[in-house]
Amino acid sequence: MPRPLRVAIVGAGPAGIYAADALLKSEVAAEPGVSIDLFERMPAPFGLIRYGVAPDHPRIKGIVKALHQVLDKPQIRLFGNVDYPRDISLDDLRTFYDAVVFSTGATADRALDIPGIHLEGSYGAADFVSWYDGHPDVPRTWPLEAEKVAVLGVGNVALDVARILAKTAEELLPTEIPPNVHEGLKVNQAREIHVFGRRGPAQAKFSPMELRELDHSPTIEVIVDPEDIDYDEGSIETRRGNKQADMVAKTLENWAIRDVGDRPHKLFLHFFESPTEILGEDGSVVGLRTERTTLDGTGNVKGTGEFKDWDVTAVYRAVGYLSDKLPKLPWDVESGTVPDGGGRVLEDTGAHLQSTYVTGWIRRGPVGLIGHTKGDANETVANLLDDYTNDRLHTPGSPAPEAVDAFLAERNVRFTTWEGWYRLDAAEKALGEPEGRERVKIVEREDMLKESGA
Repeated sequence: MPRPLRVAIVGAGPAGIYAADALLKSEVAAEPGVSIDLFERMPAPFGLIRYGVAPDHPRIKGIVKALHQVLDKPQIRLFGNVDYPRDISLDDLRTFYDAVVFSTGATADRALDIPGIHLEGSYGAADFVSWYDGHPDVPRTWPLEAEKVAVLGVGNVALDVARILAKTAEELLPTEIPPNVHEGLKVNQAREIHVFGRRGPAQAKFSPMELRELDHSPTIEVIVDPEDIDYDEGSIETRRGNKQADMVAKTLENWAIRDVGDRPHKLFLHFFESPTEILGEDGSVVGLRTERTTLDGTGNVKGTGEFKDWDVTAVYRAVGYLSDKLPKLPWDVESGTVPDGGGRVLEDTGAHLQSTYVTGWIRRGPVGLIGHTKGDANETVANLLDDYTNDRLHTPGSPAPEAVDAFLAERNVRFTTWEGWYRLDAAEKALGEPEGRERVKIVEREDMLKESGA
């Protein structure tokens, strides 16, 4: 009787779990069956949802319920706290599996090459997100002395950063933020947050719902300058062809024509301001210089030669994430992705690196919402199964599932399991119960491992 198809998935965030789900729904899953092992460098699964989504977004966190149902399937095993390539390499994975799918996502900040970017008080949004989301591998404190703050970028991450900076610690206490984050936010001095985009309202990358949520806080006054509401032919075309862009523009228009209220924290959304320099004194941020831009007819912008200095003492760049380079795989430095054809990893020669696949942000870059990853995973898995059906996969030397456990034990790798996640989940919920909160996130890696029974 033929053995089940053995697949390793490196990265247990949404992209990896959607790939596992696609495998489980395939004809191959019925006969001869599939056996899937997910490897995750964090002690807990769910990737971006646990460590990239703002804590005051429970709606998005609800996606975890659907992912939970996938990981509950008996054909799937989770190996948490296992790092690629330190604990297990590509050659090791080839020993145990017919195919390997990488879904490792993106955790670093994309560079912004302007003078002053390395001054004290200039931060990457990804680092701040990791702090407020309780990532175990980042410092436990964050400097929040600046009263006036700039956020560069007009995507959802920029909105998250601006909103967390503008909200009070008490507003965020009902969420799952860990105690160190709550303590840090209690001394946050930010009273004015300025979000800058170099193009216009029609080109903003906000989701309509995320944008509207900004205005729901009783402490945040959202302010848009009427002079920033401007459209050219290209912008009007964008609005006609993109319902979301049109909804975002309408929201911004409504905010631009209303009277400014008296909520204590002011959050300004600026358009047509291109950051050109972070200004410093004695090594620290003392301001931001922008150049006014104007639309060129196509929806793009050009500089006007008019510059303005903004009085801020902290700058957060939210200009995109960047994936970490994966050893043993080809790499496109420009896009920060693994070159692929339909999810098949492509070598420099254009040939498929046998039995090796990518899905999610490591494949197409950090763009789109979490749901977009599902179609990505379906395409990758379809091509993997096509290679399997046509005998294009390599044959592993030790395909038995217990061989992986023995390998990790021999290496003294302390790993967590899906059963361990249930224990950690229960421990976090128990911490939240006395305060009427759904959970309080456990931050220290060692504490996570202990609660998981590793």
